[in-house]
Amino acid sequence: MASDCEPALNQAESRNPTLERYLGALREAKNDSEQFAALLLVTKAVKAGDIDAKTRRRIFDAVGFTFPNRLLTTKEAPDGCPDHVLRALGVALLACFCSDPELATHPQVLNKIPILSTFLTARGDPDDAARRSMIDDTYQCLTAVAGTPRGPRHLIAGGTVSALCQAYLGHGYGFDQALALLVGLLAAAETQCWKEAEPDLLAVLRGLSEDFQKAEDASKFELCQLLPLFLPPTTVPPECLRDLQAGLARILGSKLSSWQRNPALKLAARLAHACGSDWIPAGSSGSKFLALLVNLACVEVRLALEETGTEVKEDVVTACYALMELGIQECTRCEQSLLKEPQKVQLVSIMKEAIGAVILYLQQVGPEKQKEPFVFASVRILGAWLAEETSSLRKEVCQLLPFLVRYAKTLYEEAEEANDLSQQVANLAISPTTPGPTWPGDALRLLLPGWCHLTVEDGPREILIKEGAPSLLCKYFLQQWELTSPGHDTSVLPDSVEIGLQTCCHIFLNLVVTAPGLIKRDACFTSLMNTLMTSLPALVQQQGRLLLAANVATLGLLMARLLSTSPALQGTPASRGFFGAAILFLSQSHVARATPGSDQAVLALSPDYEGIWADLQELWFLGMQAFTGCVPLLPWLAPAALRSRWPQELLQLLGSVSPNSVKPEMVAAYQGVLVELARANRLCREAMRLQAGEETASHYRMAALEQCLSEP
Repeated sequence: MASDCEPALNQAESRNPTLERYLGALREAKNDSEQFAALLLVTKAVKAGDIDAKTRRRIFDAVGFTFPNRLLTTKEAPDGCPDHVLRALGVALLACFCSDPELATHPQVLNKIPILSTFLTARGDPDDAARRSMIDDTYQCLTAVAGTPRGPRHLIAGGTVSALCQAYLGHGYGFDQALALLVGLLAAAETQCWKEAEPDLLAVLRGLSEDFQKAEDASKFELCQLLPLFLPPTTVPPECLRDLQAGLARILGSKLSSWQRNPALKLAARLAHACGSDWIPAGSSGSKFLALLVNLACVEVRLALEETGTEVKEDVVTACYALMELGIQECTRCEQSLLKEPQKVQLVSIMKEAIGAVILYLQQVGPEKQKEPFVFASVRILGAWLAEETSSLRKEVCQLLPFLVRYAKTLYEEAEEANDLSQQVANLAISPTTPGPTWPGDALRLLLPGWCHLTVEDGPREILIKEGAPSLLCKYFLQQWELTSPGHDTSVLPDSVEIGLQTCCHIFLNLVVTAPGLIKRDACFTSLMNTLMTSLPALVQQQGRLLLAANVATLGLLMARLLSTSPALQGTPASRGFFGAAILFLSQSHVARATPGSDQAVLALSPDYEGIWADLQELWFLGMQAFTGCVPLLPWLAPAALRSRWPQELLQLLGSVSPNSVKPEMVAAYQGVLVELARANRLCREAMRLQAGEETASHYRMAALEQCLSEP
């Protein structure tokens, strides 16, 4: 083995005899002065030419870490020798060692990170060659550490991010290297960088944004590529948004080649992803800029997807999808929209053509491509369009529905891959950042709003049923419901989970009304009914989840009417618990409220219901109607309602408020429930009479109730 090594050693010696002579002097040094002199010579020889890994290791074996450590920390330099020269020598040796990946992760290198970081911002003569050399070597050390698997974490913990920011903002020697290293650290560990150095990173963003706004040369296109990495995960400072928008407006308003335009579109998409439309100013200039953005995005999408034989630049097209989504949001916004009505009409027409291109592309996607992130991004933009518009492109959408169901089913069955796809889409389209709430991790959630609209229409609904969408939706609902069940921390769940559950309920409500036979014959709806019954009692007690409880209660009541013969609904503990919770939801919506200057109270919404009544009232009225329909079908329900004291308390409430304060539709809803309870059970009638039911019925002109209570 020794004989194998000797030729290589002799070869290294013959290549650099000067270095070998200096290493010999270093090994034979008898004191600090001789060792210092030898180190200077070794460092000079190393800088004079390239060395291989074996030679670098031999230098390390000869030098070690002890003396470089002393050089970096010493405060007493020999007479006539500036102290930074000693530090420069120590850094030069570390830079040499760090060229070896194993040594770059050595604890003796990692614990120097705080010291090295201070060198980046140390004051001194900017023309001093030794100081410049030390700065170059410092960047070489830090860059080498950053290139190791755990290196970025060590650098962030050692204060390097703040030091790099200050070095860049100071625009001293090596500031361009500081920016390059910052870019690498943000790409590798964005969240940790912002957590450790947010004020400094924001200062860099302000500087870059200002430079971008002022740039008149090709540097503005380079800044387009850099800036997405420096947008914070929280709020972007308003002054930065102004500068970025102004710079983008100048770029995109000019005639550009694709290599100049594409980075600008990607930066705009990143801003749309982070800030929605808040970064675009109100008024004529803002509306024109937004219209331009969406126009350019749609043109790019059509050029990429309609032309055959050309390679699709997926990152650019996905960024254009984000801009189209911004256009969809603004076109459907009723209040404080940036766009005027004629602009909206024009953009909808342009986006319709681009969506047609997306549908054409998806029609050609084979099974082998279904797990590609660009397909996921294309389904996402189609889902955003269908959430707002299903009347146009109806034929094309119906033709694509079988693919969409299969695609959603594939990703649902491989949920982990779906989440990974979401991350890949974010990386592809925007930047190496964690996807935000607008990038949900499963394809089915993207399609739910559109399917909710489509299940109202006969043709699309029949296709969805034929392709097995209802069964898939039931499984999806049950799986998502598990995330909200006891044992899971619902406070950390994204809002999209609860919104997805509500949208599923809306789809099921559509199917209950339009396809009742499906509810009766498909076993998946029996499982769904069981889940609704067991879940509602706990749900109605939870703060802040009233809207979801309303959806569950109303859906369950409507399904119970169709599944009334099911054994599960024949007075079982689960069914009694469900109807008790439904009564709680329906009965707590209104209260008597005193009014100043009046002896009589008025009927008013309960505090919990008041803020969301606009979203809740349709469900509440539908729930009252469904409960009324369940009473004659379930003989045990009227006695249960009587035990809950709902009919008595309802009559008491009506008797305590002014009849003029109760709207006719409320009177009709209350009378419907009271009449069915009275008809179904003698004890209910007696209890209502004792609660002045006949008198109350007369006051409110509830003729049906008055007649029912007058009978034996």
